[in-house]
Amino acid sequence: MEVCFREIAPSARVERIRQKNTGSIGAVVFGSDQGLVGQFNDIVADYAVKELAALPVKPHIWAVGERVYSRLADADLPLVGLFTVPNSIKAVTPLIGQILVESEKLRSQDENAELYLFYNRHKTRATYEPVSQRLLPLDETWQSDLAKLPWPTRNLPEVMGDSTETLKALIREYLFVSLFRACAESLASENASRLAAMQRADQNIEEMLEDLNRDFYRLRQSGIDEELFEVVSGFEALSRS
Repeated sequence: MEVCFREIAPSARVERIRQKNTGSIGAVVFGSDQGLVGQFNDIVADYAVKELAALPVKPHIWAVGERVYSRLADADLPLVGLFTVPNSIKAVTPLIGQILVESEKLRSQDENAELYLFYNRHKTRATYEPVSQRLLPLDETWQSDLAKLPWPTRNLPEVMGDSTETLKALIREYLFVSLFRACAESLASENASRLAAMQRADQNIEEMLEDLNRDFYRLRQSGIDEELFEVVSGFEALSRS
């Protein structure tokens, strides 16, 4: 892509949005299908709602996961599709293919359509943060910076064949990799959130067991003390009689 950006004029790299507030906007929000993930879906849904509210037009939203779909629906966002969360790494590729097909349909209706991603990015073993990324159109500053990077070897790079077609193929691969990374980050964050939720549940169970044991021993001791008092009282009554 760096070599193609050097050879192709900036005006011919990608389609630009010539007029504001006229293009369509698509958004993909990654969530979960299952529960026991704490605030995983709430965090990414609230973040997406806030960011999408700042856009000039109402977006077309695809949700990945039933849980986040329901939360976006509660926020009265225009949902146009629901995808199932992949249950393995092998299932990620078919999901990305479905998302790319839907995004192509949107761009076939409006070549200036934008595409955004919203997902939770994994930070540490049990923490994550919501992030967003604009996939299309490609950021012009990023293109310029990439074209200015020094080539790592002394051999001059060359694009064989049509540079425009090569760039289009590379952009398709870039979109695929970006979507794959977002899905993988979301899955990692979901597992981290589920692990944290299970750890909190284990801790709550241990604390509850400690409370129950204390209550049991207190009640048992109270029963023993009451029986002893009754024995002593009975003995004193018999002694007086």
